[in-house]
Amino acid sequence: MRRAARWALILAIPALLAATVARGMIEARSDPIQRVAAIELPDWPAGARPIKVALISDIHIGNLGMDAARLRRIVGQVDAAKPDLILLAGDFVVGHTPSGIEARAAQLTAPLSGLKAPLGTLAVLGNHDYWTGEASVRAALEAAGVTVLDNRTVRRGPVRVAGLSDFVTGHDDIAAALASGQAEGGAIVALDHAPDLAPLLPPAVHLLLAGHTHCGQVVLPLIGAAPNWSPHQHGRRLYNPRYLCGIVQDPGRTVIVTAGVGSGTVPARLGAPPDYWLITLGP
Repeated sequence: MRRAARWALILAIPALLAATVARGMIEARSDPIQRVAAIELPDWPAGARPIKVALISDIHIGNLGMDAARLRRIVGQVDAAKPDLILLAGDFVVGHTPSGIEARAAQLTAPLSGLKAPLGTLAVLGNHDYWTGEASVRAALEAAGVTVLDNRTVRRGPVRVAGLSDFVTGHDDIAAALASGQAEGGAIVALDHAPDLAPLLPPAVHLLLAGHTHCGQVVLPLIGAAPNWSPHQHGRRLYNPRYLCGIVQDPGRTVIVTAGVGSGTVPARLGAPPDYWLITLGP
């Protein structure tokens, strides 16, 4: 290889890396894709009309990928879809330590207070929320009019939403969550931050809604998703690859995993754009 060609190649590599990083940051801040699904639930109350449920996850406010202004635009996009019920599946902030959590969490309140749904907005917390300061995140959500579920079930229209505390950090209690709403009736919809607990759910739970995986966040042609391990958890697997993204059919159960609207620790996405789901539930 001639010297000129060799130098051209050497100079091209950092340029390519810079372009890739820039593209990843642009994708991370792009408007989320609205994905749609229709799910039939066998325990749907007789005579009840179908409802539309918006599933949003992994806001991760506090880095270049998400700020209050972008979150406000996303809230407007979701409101325009006119869901009957809004479910938030955790990881509202970025970070692994409590440092600065109050300021990050405070940015959630004003934008999320704009969420509008006749049956309300329900939430569970995620692993980053517990790592950084769940009390601050919870306070910010409640100030926005969001009901936070900690291993308990509430009835909203024809559905019972079983809000499971974060599986990744070991806060989940499936038995307690389901027992708390047995007398209320309605079709059961489980909400958890991570989808990995799907095999642990009892047969009565026919639908699980979750986030956490970011659909791989960086998914390259021929290579696939980024390495599935966390340097912050001693190399622990981040998620079960079976539940990487989208609609997964288990025996007797549907699992829907959203890519989320934020971008976690690294404010970049490639091949896994932000999304939220608009799910029609009915008989």
